Amino acid sequence: MKRVVVDAFGGVDQLRVVEEPTPEPGAGEVRVVLTSIGMNHADLMARRGEYRLMSGEPPFTPGLEGGGVIDAVGEGVNAGRVGERVVLGASAPRSKTDGLYGTYRSHYVVAESEVVTASDALDDIELGTLWLTYLTVWGCLVWKQNIQPGQLVAVPAASSGVGLAASQIIRAQGAVSIGMTTRQAKADRLAEMPEAMFDHIVVTKTPDGQDADWRKQLKEITDGKGVNVFFDPVASGHFLDTEIRSLAKGGVIWVYGLLGDVGPVDVSPLIVKQAAIRGWLLYEVMGDAAALQRGYTEILDGFASGAFKQCIAQTFSLDDVRAAHEAMERGDHIGKFVLAP
Repeated sequence: MKRVVVDAFGGVDQLRVVEEPTPEPGAGEVRVVLTSIGMNHADLMARRGEYRLMSGEPPFTPGLEGGGVIDAVGEGVNAGRVGERVVLGASAPRSKTDGLYGTYRSHYVVAESEVVTASDALDDIELGTLWLTYLTVWGCLVWKQNIQPGQLVAVPAASSGVGLAASQIIRAQGAVSIGMTTRQAKADRLAEMPEAMFDHIVVTKTPDGQDADWRKQLKEITDGKGVNVFFDPVASGHFLDTEIRSLAKGGVIWVYGLLGDVGPVDVSPLIVKQAAIRGWLLYEVMGDAAALQRGYTEILDGFASGAFKQCIAQTFSLDDVRAAHEAMERGDHIGKFVLAP
């Protein structure tokens, strides 16, 4: 089989593709031939040494998502599962004593309980792209926040895979979505994409790269009432400061990333607004078995009904993993990057 190894923290030159014997599944395990490996910014952070809680120390194999076809089963597993299309469970990629057992590989051996039967509505390239996008959104906005019809939900980084998934889930809940992006060119592309189900799109930068008056834009969109929920991976400095001032009474800023520039933040408006800033990690829903199963079901049902549709920005072979990381770091894409072994 093929596997990607990070030999040392650093640039893309630290990514190496190796050939090694294909592993056999043990008792209670299945082997999945991966047709789809979803790429995430967490993979880049792990390579650079910025996500050691998950990656451990090199050498390790990155990758937090995957899906494909079961091609072998171990003792105690029904042989009839061979040929079944599955998605790896959200907790399947895991840290081990010898580093992250990630999904950047052609074959993945995992406990039978850690695979989820795939919907026929998902094609082979979509199989490994679900949980880090859709479950991240669903867990926060549906399970924790319980967004309601008519509420105004703003989504910075609207062109990301998570941002696009958010637009679809917000619409499915009957709420109003406001996509936020830094460039007019991206806003124009989002407006034309069926996967981008935003009710409004706000551009946060001027053509020369300066901050636009996006607080004014939000005020106009919300008729002066403010935003009920921000679902935000930027969340720092001036950006967070403006979000706080743009909140409605009782509003919430959910922070799931820290992509912005560090800077001072005035939290005093939170007092008058009776508002809050809260952090979100996907691992919270992964720790609740009932919630996790509900999330799996609702997301797969969304794809089956056509309410959800993954936007694949570009597909790379496993051998082209360095080029894939370089392209993701440039940030010119809209949607999800996928490795297809």
